Amino acid sequence: MTFMTKLLGGAAALAISASAVAADPAIIFDLGGKFDKSFNEAAFNGATRWAEETGGEFREVELQNEAQREQALRRFAEAGSNPIVMAGFAFAGALSEVAPDYPDTSFVIIDMVVDAPNVRSVVFNEHEGSFLVGMMAAEASESDTVGFIGGMDIPLIRRFACGYAQGVKAANPDATVIANMTGTTPAAWNDPVKGSELTKAQISQGADVVYAAAGGTGVGVLQTAADEGILSIGVDSNQNYLHPGKVLTSMMKRVDNAVFTAFSDGPGLETGFQVQGLANEGVGYAMDDNNAPLVSEEMVAKVEAAKASIISGELSVHDYMSDETCPALDF
Repeated sequence: MTFMTKLLGGAAALAISASAVAADPAIIFDLGGKFDKSFNEAAFNGATRWAEETGGEFREVELQNEAQREQALRRFAEAGSNPIVMAGFAFAGALSEVAPDYPDTSFVIIDMVVDAPNVRSVVFNEHEGSFLVGMMAAEASESDTVGFIGGMDIPLIRRFACGYAQGVKAANPDATVIANMTGTTPAAWNDPVKGSELTKAQISQGADVVYAAAGGTGVGVLQTAADEGILSIGVDSNQNYLHPGKVLTSMMKRVDNAVFTAFSDGPGLETGFQVQGLANEGVGYAMDDNNAPLVSEEMVAKVEAAKASIISGELSVHDYMSDETCPALDF
């Protein structure tokens, strides 16, 4: 059983359920909601798995606006929740302000680093997983033109795009990669109509495989790709099931495992900086009955060989977060 917080009144004050045990863990979902079928939903699935396996209870809240970030953190900390997990890089500013005020509370932030003694920062090598699905896109494309649609135009999403483009070029040096971002504000994460429009625009330019790294916006990308008869690539969660036979694969980002582990470790968890990549199965690509007919054994063999080379260090995937250039793609 979970304890849902409610948003109250014009000031959107956050009320924390008093019926939960003081040390219950808590999770705060980013804008877009916990059922975005992508990043937030992966986080929710991890929390739910923990509750089902342990019989424990957790608190949760879905933010409605940016102003609620610090408020939610303080309310959960005051209520005794421990640890408190944040799904998303945008919590960094609020967490930097709040963490020092609650030294006995453990905080976990996903997708950003906050240097504090009571904070665990979990980041993912999205560029590595994106490289692999980029190879698959190039192998599956018949037009030699593939697309990328990102959510908010930030370095993190450019990391996805650059890794993807590098993977495309590794499989087919002559391929063309078209890239668009949905917007420059948090609204870009939850605009499936704009995602649909961008998909149609890329199709008009010849794209026959489109990779969406755009949160809830990606739902519109995948839907339009299926409607228009091209392939799509999902992100974060396994989205193959959304359009069986139309989603080539999904770049898995195991946010669910990060949340499950944090809840399992409990109060006083080990803090510091953690990186999840191919080597520790923090990222990867999804295979199941929904996409098996689309992916040949030869394609899998090539991707697995590349995966092994990345893990061994023989193959280096450019990381936009470390060097804000993108050799395989012009933004």
